[in-house]
Amino acid sequence: MTPGFCRDCFAGAGPGPRCIACGSPRLARHPEIHDLAVAHLDCDAFYATIEKRDDPSLANKPLIVGGGTRGVVSTACYIARTYGVHSAMPMFKARKLCPEAVVIKPNMAKYVSVARDVRARMRDLTPLVEPVSIDEAFLDLSGTQRLHGRSAAQSLAQLASSIERDIGITVSIGLSYNKFLAKIASDLDKPRGLAMLGRAEAAAFLAPKPVSIIFGVGKVTQERLARLGFRTIADLQKYDEIELMRRLGAEGQRLSRLARGIDHRKVVPDRDAKSISAETTFDTDIAALRPLEKILWDLSEKVSARLKAQDLSGTTVTLKLKSANFQTRTRARSLSAPTQLARRIFDCGRDLLEKEIDGAAFRLIGIGVSSLQPAYAADPEDLLDPNAKKIATSERAVDVLREKFGRDAIRRGLALDDDL
Repeated sequence: MTPGFCRDCFAGAGPGPRCIACGSPRLARHPEIHDLAVAHLDCDAFYATIEKRDDPSLANKPLIVGGGTRGVVSTACYIARTYGVHSAMPMFKARKLCPEAVVIKPNMAKYVSVARDVRARMRDLTPLVEPVSIDEAFLDLSGTQRLHGRSAAQSLAQLASSIERDIGITVSIGLSYNKFLAKIASDLDKPRGLAMLGRAEAAAFLAPKPVSIIFGVGKVTQERLARLGFRTIADLQKYDEIELMRRLGAEGQRLSRLARGIDHRKVVPDRDAKSISAETTFDTDIAALRPLEKILWDLSEKVSARLKAQDLSGTTVTLKLKSANFQTRTRARSLSAPTQLARRIFDCGRDLLEKEIDGAAFRLIGIGVSSLQPAYAADPEDLLDPNAKKIATSERAVDVLREKFGRDAIRRGLALDDDL
C-alpha cells in the first residue's frame, strides 16, 4: 500500500479512498512521501482570497483585484478564472470577458501584513525559507523530522491547515527533492493542494511537457529551441549532456540536467528585496503637473506602507513615467538619510516630476525606493530642519489610526487639498 496520511485529521491513510479516522477524501499518498523535503508554497489567488475573507458577500462572486481600464489584473479569483481572466491581463479585456465581476483596487499594506504572518509560520518549521514574491516561497525541511516528530510532508500539511484556520486563506504546496520540481508540483493541485514529485518518476513526468516549463525558457528561447527540434522535454532527454552543450552551448548543460529532474540550487533564506515600488496606469493620458502630483502622493503612501510593513527604509527614490507613445523615463535621486516616510518619498518624487513636465502626456506613473536598509536607520532627527520631527510624528500617528480604523478612516490633507 502506498504510504500516506489524511490532510484533515493527519491520521495514517488506510487502503481505501477515504480516511479511516474522519472519512475525509483528502488523502496524501506517494511512494517517497516521507523522503521529500524541498517545498514550494504558493498562496491561492492571494489578493482576491484576502478580499473575500474580509467581505463574505464576495464569496460566490467573480472577483478581480486591479483597477482602471488601462491597468492590469493583479489577481483574479478562481471563479473569475473560469471566464478566462488571469493575472497581468489588461483590465479592459478582463472586464469584457467577465462583465459581472466585482473589481477591487489592491490594498498592498493589507496584503503585506498577511504575507508576513504566513512567512512567520513557515519559519516556525525551518529557517531555510526563500521568499520568491509576496505570496510564494521555497522551503527546505531537510533534517527537521526529528525536531518536529513528523515528516516534511506532514509538517507542510499541518502548516497549510493552520494558515487556513488562523489566517483565513488557502495555500497550495509542491513537495519534491529540488526547487525546480517543487515549483512544478505546486501548480498540479490548486487550490488547497499538496502534490509531490519523486525521484523515480521525475524524468517520465517531465518528458511530455513543453520546454517552456523550464524556468528561463521564454518565448524567444522556446522558438529558437523549436527551430532546432526541441519542443518537449523528451526531445531534450534524447541527447546526453555533452551533445546538448555542443548544440546549444553552455545553456545545453542546464537544460540537460533540468530535463532529467536535476537541480542543485539551494534554498537561500531571506533573499533581500532590492526595491519597494508602486505604479498605476491611467484611464486617460495626463500631461498636467497637478493631477500627476495627487496620484504621486497616493503612490508614495503605498510605498511607505510597504516599507513600514516590511521593517525597511531606503535612500534612493526613483520616479517612473511612461508617455502616451510608450516611451519610459526613469529619474532617481539619493537622500541624505534612509526614509520610510510618505512625505519624504513624495517630496523627492515631486521634485523629479516637475522637471519632466514638458507638454508630454503620460499613461503611467510610478515611485520606488531602493538601497534598502533596516527600519531602525530610518529618518534620523534633522537639526537643520525643525519641521522634520513634527512631520515624522504626525505621519506615524496617522499610521496608528489607520491600523485601528482602516486606511480611509483618515486622509491626510495633502491628498485632498486642491491647492497642492
